[in-house]
Amino acid sequence: MMENKVFVSFTFYSTILILKMYVVAIITGQVRLRKKAFANPEDALRNGGLQYYREDPDVERCRRAHRNDMENIFPFLFLGAIYSLLDPTPAVARIHFFIFCVGRIIHTIAYLLQLKAPTRSVAYGVAQLPCFSMALQILLATTPYW
Repeated sequence: MMENKVFVSFTFYSTILILKMYVVAIITGQVRLRKKAFANPEDALRNGGLQYYREDPDVERCRRAHRNDMENIFPFLFLGAIYSLLDPTPAVARIHFFIFCVGRIIHTIAYLLQLKAPTRSVAYGVAQLPCFSMALQILLATTPYW
C-alpha cells in the first residue's frame, strides 16, 4: 500500500484531519472546565456541585463544530480510501485531499472563533467539492459492474 502514492497522500491528509478532530475534542473539554458546564452530574459534583450540570453556549458551539467534523470527515475517509484504489493521477488526488483538508481546518477555525459570515459556509462548500468529485469518479468507475 505504501507504494500507492495516492493512498500515502490520502493517509497523510486523513491523519491531519483526525488529529484536528482530537484537538476540537480537547478544546471542548477545556471550555467545559473553564465555563464549569458539565454534561454529566458526576463531573459537575467533582468540579463544584450539581449547579454546574448544565449547558453553555460556548461548549455547545464546540460540540457543534465537532459534530460537523464527524458528519463530513467520516464520509471523506470512505470516499478517499475508495478513490485511492481507482488509480487516479497522484497530483490530482493530492489536490482533492488538500482542498478538503484546508477547507475543514478553515471551517473549524471559523466555527470556534465565530468569524464573520460567510467564512464558515464558504469553507464548508469548498471542502465539499472534492468529495463530490471523488464520489462521481467512484460511481463512474463502478457503473459498468452494477
